[in-house]
Amino acid sequence: MSRDAEDSSVPLAHPARSAVVLMAGAVLLAGCGAGGTTASPEAKRAGAGTGYPVRLDNCGQRVEIDRAPRRAVALDQGSAEILLSLGLADRMVGTATWTDPVLKDLEKANAQVPRLADRYPSFEKVLDTEPDFASASFLYTLGKGGVAPREQFSKLGVPTYLSPADCAGKDNSGDGDGVRTEPLTMETVYGEIRDLARIFGVPERGEKLVGELEARVSKATTGADFGDASVLYWFSDSQGPYMAGCCGAPGIVSKTLGVKNVFDDTKEEWPQINWETVADRDPDVLVIADLTRKAQSAESAAKKIEFLESHPVTRNMTAVKKKRYVILSGQAMNPTIRTVEGIEKVAAALRTYGLAK
Repeated sequence: MSRDAEDSSVPLAHPARSAVVLMAGAVLLAGCGAGGTTASPEAKRAGAGTGYPVRLDNCGQRVEIDRAPRRAVALDQGSAEILLSLGLADRMVGTATWTDPVLKDLEKANAQVPRLADRYPSFEKVLDTEPDFASASFLYTLGKGGVAPREQFSKLGVPTYLSPADCAGKDNSGDGDGVRTEPLTMETVYGEIRDLARIFGVPERGEKLVGELEARVSKATTGADFGDASVLYWFSDSQGPYMAGCCGAPGIVSKTLGVKNVFDDTKEEWPQINWETVADRDPDVLVIADLTRKAQSAESAAKKIEFLESHPVTRNMTAVKKKRYVILSGQAMNPTIRTVEGIEKVAAALRTYGLAK
């Protein structure tokens, strides 16, 4: 979920720092459409025979990478965990915007990389790291109210990469978290892994990671038949709760397992839905995000369950009375490598609750 943060001011880069970034030996050039910057002949010669330059059409922008990044910043947790999973901690100089603890097997690698902010860092703070590449999971992060628009990075010669999961088959023109025009699939997530692995010159690591994730999905779904089981995905907030619509990362979980999301009649990514409507849909299972941030009311799973079991509208729901809860990290409900964790945990819970046929 992307637009869940309070707006923060985004200061412009100090002229002196702009000069430092532009002159840094690791600075790479990014083209943005027809009017973008082109790679220098020297940079092209440096990349000869190594798979560089790498050119990508990424969320409406043309990105050109002349050599493997050495000072990368990952501005959302999902992007950071992909880079860490690819073994790139030694080429990262900062991460930001976290909703959950880092994956257990990435703790050691993550400890090597400075955290610039738990939420959105200022553009100035990002520039202090002298980055030569920036990646993000959400369009909002690289827009007004987030860190800075992509154009500001581009003007300083810093290429940016935005997760295709937040732009491919999605309309972000409204005020919410966007509307899916096409259902998201894991192939888009796998494509992001492959893109980043190619950018950093480690395509074999990308294929290995994709293979591992595919194997986990296969294992979780072997023999799975959950019939007409229905689920609801609650990400955050008890006062104006954000529930998953049909076609984002929770949609991947539902479709993979063959279960029904009770709000699959909306293509909004995270519509706010009142509790009376939720109770009326009465899902068999409640999938609940366990967030460590404190941006909204009832962020942790414990607080969410406390609310559900005490509120007069929700306490009589089938899933609440039978305590059919599935606790997921926030990242498992976002289109990231952790969406696979969502598939695994929901499948396991459905079996535990006797909903498998």
